[in-house]
Amino acid sequence: MQLSEARRNAGFAVETEAEGADDLRAFVALLKPRVMSLVVFTGLAGLVLAPGSLHPVLACVAVLCIAVAAGAAGAINMWYDSDIDAVMSRTQRRPIPAGRVTGGEALGFGVVLAAASVVVMGLALNWAASALLALTIGFYVFVYTMWLKRRTPQNIVIGGAAGAFPPMVGWAAVTGDISATSIALFTIIFMWTPPHFWALSLYRSDDYARAGVPMLPVVAGHRETRKQILIYSLLLAPIGLLPFVLGAVGWVYGVPAAILGALFVLCAIRVWRDDGERAARQMFKFSILYLSLLFALLIVDGAAGVVR
Repeated sequence: MQLSEARRNAGFAVETEAEGADDLRAFVALLKPRVMSLVVFTGLAGLVLAPGSLHPVLACVAVLCIAVAAGAAGAINMWYDSDIDAVMSRTQRRPIPAGRVTGGEALGFGVVLAAASVVVMGLALNWAASALLALTIGFYVFVYTMWLKRRTPQNIVIGGAAGAFPPMVGWAAVTGDISATSIALFTIIFMWTPPHFWALSLYRSDDYARAGVPMLPVVAGHRETRKQILIYSLLLAPIGLLPFVLGAVGWVYGVPAAILGALFVLCAIRVWRDDGERAARQMFKFSILYLSLLFALLIVDGAAGVVR
């Protein structure tokens, strides 16, 4: 009898532990970890390139605040977009449409994290960085998610600014201001965002159409989207060299950045000439690699400058 009861208790404990782990995974998923990692990476680049220095603990706090803010914005975005997430095959497994988290829980989670990240950034670093962080969250939630995403095919063009602010936040965390270099970092991500997401939307256009999201392929057609991807890629290639032109970094960044920009344009040309999905998929994957390598080079070059 006692043995049976012990087994039942053990089984209940295992089940409870499993449920707790599943709940934790659901809340982590609300933070959009993959998006967060890229945001943190670009924010770190701004922090490393900024003139001056921070105590390592404060630098970690700044990066953590950027990460938490990105996750908070992601959680609020999932709350607002839960209806279309349930329709799109790419997003049906997200925590809210999957029934693992309620909309109210996601919203509360996001709001608390957003407020905490902004306040801690202000108290630990400076209020200029805190204000930029608040602007980043607000732009993503109110301008992109609530205003633009469901209303205009320019949603990605204008809304892309939200993802471009983190390097400026990192820079301001060190200096307390903005500069031509931090604006250049912003511009790189701002110009990168449309071809990146339009490449995805080319082979996910049915998903967006079903959800009623007016992405460019849905509204203007695939041919126009391919043309716009090429135009933005041609603009992005020289813009990627701005940190070098401004003297913020050296040849360690400049030469590879030029090569990466040329490869980006070549991918865009393939997309423009190819009506199939393969070129668009390859463009989407390379665009992630492009931005990751570009900001890795910025960090390496910036760190080398500090050592020198």
